[in-house]
Amino acid sequence: MMLKAGGSRRAGPGHSFNRREALWGFVFVSPILLGTVLWFIVPMLAAVYISLTDWTLLRPPALVGLDNFISLFRDRLVGQSLKVTVIFTVAAVPLNLLVAFATALLLNFSRSRTMYVIRVLYYLPALVPPVANAVLWSWLLNSEYGLINWLLRTMGLPKVLWLQDPDIALSALIVMSLWGFGATMIIFLAGLQGIPPELYEAAKIDGAGSRHRLFRITIPLMTPVIFFNFVINMIASFQVFTAGYLITAGGPNNSTLFYVLHLYRNAFEYLKMGYASAMAWVLFFIILALTLVVFRYFGRDVYYLGS
Repeated sequence: MMLKAGGSRRAGPGHSFNRREALWGFVFVSPILLGTVLWFIVPMLAAVYISLTDWTLLRPPALVGLDNFISLFRDRLVGQSLKVTVIFTVAAVPLNLLVAFATALLLNFSRSRTMYVIRVLYYLPALVPPVANAVLWSWLLNSEYGLINWLLRTMGLPKVLWLQDPDIALSALIVMSLWGFGATMIIFLAGLQGIPPELYEAAKIDGAGSRHRLFRITIPLMTPVIFFNFVINMIASFQVFTAGYLITAGGPNNSTLFYVLHLYRNAFEYLKMGYASAMAWVLFFIILALTLVVFRYFGRDVYYLGS
């Protein structure tokens, strides 16, 4: 009994120290927790409530239940905007990954100072603000005085209505999305430089050519990075907005009406905040479902070094 009592007395200071340590830990993480609650949890809960109301900012919100969600299925433009967004994602994401990965492979061959400068030049467009990027491309693609059509005319070719033709406008925005592939390329480049060079040396000794080294070493070991970039780019593509808003305004004939652009119009042009909140939650669950599907069916093919 005395041993137990003595043991408990000796454990007292340590227990008190652990409590103080835990308290200080909570103090240090409290700004992050507070920010998460204020900027994520509270807005999400507010969006849930607003999606169940009829609110135009001009009068108090009135509860309407699930009417906003039911109206989504009757809105022809919701289907059109989802179609445009899916087409953009299916085309832009693989194209971005392919160009970024190929560029990273080329830039990884050399570690010279010149190559470092080239890497920076490839990355710089990704730092351009989206609004400035949209203004630049609206000038480049202008059918009357744009640089691209000027080059076509100098070669004796007819001008192209890049932003006025419903059959071409979305394709032009897809190609335009490659402007910022430098961010994806940098991540690929970091992954390539993390592959142990001993693996390539051993493969060369065994007589493996560059093609076999690419498909047997590089790509398998890059699958975690490829998977990460794919998920990030997919999520970003479903939220594309600036190009459709500033360059084409959703036209012509709604051919570039992205889902988030349609959401924005309902919220800030038509003042249908409840309906826009319902659209936002639908988009959230679409992205969540697609992300879970990607993790479920493609995550198993990701190879980690040493696994």
